[in-house]
Amino acid sequence: MARSTRAAKLETRTARLKLAVAKKPVFIKIGPGLALGYRRNQTAGTWVARVADGKGGNWTKAIAEADDFEDSDGNQILDFWRAQERARGLARGSRSGASDDGKLLGVGNALDRYEADLRTRGGDTGNVVRVKAHLSEALAKKCVALLTSSDLRQWRNALSKKVAPATVNRTASAFKAALNLAADSDERIVSRRPWEIGLASLPDAEEARNVILPEKDIRAIVREAYSLGPEFGTLVELAAVTGARYSQIARLEIQDLQVDRADPRLMMPSARKGRGQKKILRRPVPVPAELATRLKVSAANRPPNAPLLLKPSGDPWKKSDHCRLFKKTVAAGGLDSSEVTLYALRHSSIVRQILANAPIRVIAAHHDTSTAMIERTYSWHIADHADAIARSGLLDLSVSPPQANVVPITATGP
Repeated sequence: MARSTRAAKLETRTARLKLAVAKKPVFIKIGPGLALGYRRNQTAGTWVARVADGKGGNWTKAIAEADDFEDSDGNQILDFWRAQERARGLARGSRSGASDDGKLLGVGNALDRYEADLRTRGGDTGNVVRVKAHLSEALAKKCVALLTSSDLRQWRNALSKKVAPATVNRTASAFKAALNLAADSDERIVSRRPWEIGLASLPDAEEARNVILPEKDIRAIVREAYSLGPEFGTLVELAAVTGARYSQIARLEIQDLQVDRADPRLMMPSARKGRGQKKILRRPVPVPAELATRLKVSAANRPPNAPLLLKPSGDPWKKSDHCRLFKKTVAAGGLDSSEVTLYALRHSSIVRQILANAPIRVIAAHHDTSTAMIERTYSWHIADHADAIARSGLLDLSVSPPQANVVPITATGP
């Protein structure tokens, strides 16, 4: 461990509080290319690290509050000696950007760790893929502890020029989760403020843009899907009938099909959404008897745990395999492929059941979501439907004015 540097004017709170309040810190050299600074404030002072960048310049970073009025807690508040230790650790991490023990994580390393954590918990690693797809090499190499709100705000604003606001927020949320995981595992990352501010959600981004299709358009889409092949047609028909997500349908196994009963159904796997360990459950979802029979025929002579749906090649459907085909299907059906995605079939299914007066709790269970999500996302349709129900029992007390029963006499005469 490097020997601590002595500095009489900074070692004790008594000495520090004699300094004049100033924006510019007082620095002392504590190692090659490394200095520790103290900025005197009206309240408690701030410890600042200054590190040479190897190119003739340097950068500075506030690392903790000084123990001017409160004792050191080893984290947010540090004394002179611990501030030196943190400054040295910050410098080591910045010069390597590596994830070895004792060194601070780089942004790219933090995303890798978050991806591994998601995989362990059964989460959607696509969240990390979306961030990495828009991450510059310079930002990926930067230490998490050196990030500023300006760095991340510039990244978010640049992303907003490429994708929809809702997508910006989803991508930024995944980025924040990765940075929070890094901070959870390294107490030297003392502030989460840079990403709390720099990656703040864009306002009004989650305004619903759900495409709800009438039955004639859904039938046209399914018909065009079958024109591209029975395998893709069956997948699209299942999406239209059940309202399930593509990821759920792709994970269906042959043993999930329950056809030898009066009410055929599928045991639909839940989606890998939400926080924490996600246990995959299966819930019954009804399907028409004719569709269930066709699924049974196509699944013949295959093991129970085999995928229920297969591509023409015989391989299982993987993530995004359907996108290009569905765009072609929508365009052939005379609809806007930039607006109508496979999710439109899910939205339409939920609204169809709302208008059929199914209980919201039943609709939520059927579609593997929550009542709160349905009420928030489809509130307009719920309100419209509630208005129609209430109107059917509306008491109308208006009284029509009586019809006049006197016929005016028209004067006649010479």
